[in-house]
Amino acid sequence: MEVELLEIRQFFEQRNPFNYLSDELLDELPKDIEIRYLRRGGTFPPLEGYLYVLRSGAVKIYDTEGELCEKLAEGDMYSVTCQLVNLSQCTSGEAVEDTLLYMLHCDRLKELCRESTAFGEHFSAGVKERLKAAISVYQESDDPTVAAMMVSVGSLIRKQPITVQSGMTIRETASLMSNKDVSSVMVMQDDKLVGLVTDRDLRKRCVAIGLTGTELIDQIMTPNPQTIEATAITAQALMMMTRMHFHHLPVTRNGKLEGMITATDLANHQSANSAYLAADVRKAKSVDDLVEVSKRLPNLHLRLANASVTARHIGEAVSCLTDSITGRLLQMAEEQLGAPPVPYVWMAGGSQARHEQSSHSDQDNALLLSDDFDKDKHDEYFAAMAKFVSDGLDRCGFVYCPGDAMATNPEWRQPLQVWKRYFNKWIESPTPMSVMLSSIFFDLRPVTGDFDLFVPLQQNILRKSQENGIFLAHMTANALKHRPPLGFFRQFVLERGGDHDDTLDLKHKGIVPITDIARVLALASGKEAVNTVDRLRACAGTPQLTTEMAENLEDALEFIATLRIQHQANQIKNNRKADNYVPPSELSELEREHLKHAFKVIQTMQESIAKRFGADRLG
Repeated sequence: MEVELLEIRQFFEQRNPFNYLSDELLDELPKDIEIRYLRRGGTFPPLEGYLYVLRSGAVKIYDTEGELCEKLAEGDMYSVTCQLVNLSQCTSGEAVEDTLLYMLHCDRLKELCRESTAFGEHFSAGVKERLKAAISVYQESDDPTVAAMMVSVGSLIRKQPITVQSGMTIRETASLMSNKDVSSVMVMQDDKLVGLVTDRDLRKRCVAIGLTGTELIDQIMTPNPQTIEATAITAQALMMMTRMHFHHLPVTRNGKLEGMITATDLANHQSANSAYLAADVRKAKSVDDLVEVSKRLPNLHLRLANASVTARHIGEAVSCLTDSITGRLLQMAEEQLGAPPVPYVWMAGGSQARHEQSSHSDQDNALLLSDDFDKDKHDEYFAAMAKFVSDGLDRCGFVYCPGDAMATNPEWRQPLQVWKRYFNKWIESPTPMSVMLSSIFFDLRPVTGDFDLFVPLQQNILRKSQENGIFLAHMTANALKHRPPLGFFRQFVLERGGDHDDTLDLKHKGIVPITDIARVLALASGKEAVNTVDRLRACAGTPQLTTEMAENLEDALEFIATLRIQHQANQIKNNRKADNYVPPSELSELEREHLKHAFKVIQTMQESIAKRFGADRLG
């Protein structure tokens, strides 16, 4: 092969997706390539009917209104006229430097796509499909115990839900349970789940106290039972049931009752695996015991990553274990301090609240107290409780929050009326400090205690935030502070200086921007969801977020988070402290290309919300 043709071949064999072509096709490719030179200022593209690949130089692409769409640099591809592929929505541009172009005619491109399936799939798929394909590479687990732990709760349901209507008698309910051979039934009020009755309830709350059976079932049911979404993983259900001593758990899908799972269902499904860390947490007699259990968390992280479990499910597994540890610490605190003087609910913030925690996260928490709280009489008790729990979490590896956003800080240990005032002030008069706190306290989730205390606080937050455009503009501006590290020419912008020189910060430049976007959209739409993916799904199809963009953001989040988890797993394996900083050299060319697609999705959505919520107009 001539030297010039060999150089072209070497260029293309190092570029995705041409590296999918066989050696035979790569040998033929240089003969099909036309070369065109554009001087600075020259019109681009010079001809229709071609796929363009920039060998050198730079090109700016504009939309029909003259707005800059994107910039192309070495290795970037462009086409809007090949029927098989449309790589841009903008149709004209100019060379901003002297530029050398490789041109492949559309007809030859189609032939190559037919001759190489992998090559063709790249062009037949949009960014959405490419990200999904990239994610799927990481999600083929060959560890059966881990795979079992990650199965959705909904897949365990084998029967239609057995229900009775509120107002039926105890005897009628017991007869139905006997006929259906079930140990529990769910009590409905029309289509709403209002209670749960088990065999144990019939024994303890009816027979043992001498009821006749003619009384209403409402008298002995457990009202407003805890539920779990059908999409949750079995590990999460197991941890919830272990922590709360449940044996029955109603399952819902999008708020509608789907069925019931029991402890027996989980025991039959699960083999001995890391999910049973939750059982060890429950059995712990001291903080030292919890510390020993927590030492196994990095190994859980490593095992799940090695088994290619999704980033979302790893976050759920770790967060649920942190919930269990927190709950056990609170039980120990009450054993030492006595019963709480007024009702309370312990709230998690940040990544734990969103079920997105990793095995080395810091702690963010707060205490919501009943309005019966009297600071002079009761604060000493709750201060001691908060210190016991936060100290215990720190010993378990969840270090103190560097910003002191913890229940040990008296500011974040307040009754309901004070918390409402906090949020009202933050929303009605946003300041840099209040907006900064939003990433923690607008993601609050109750972990244990009197959950009824949390409901009016959450409703107040959602109502107030929806009504205040200035607040949403400030929240959006804050969300735009974390930009994906992608330069004008689709090149990575790396961290400079310090211990992380020449790396990509996948957390703050990739994951946090999507988390921030989802938070703004949820607050603007009044959605109760806290988990980032749940927020995106809840807001999909609203005026603020198209269904397609919601799916693209979800896929971008999963891909970036998966790269981060794989990076951390390698660090744990090599006895190094896990971090979020990935050198591009650790990534394959294909991973780097997919990462650029993911960052571009984030950039596009950031531009959209900046315009929608007026963040670009703030001084």
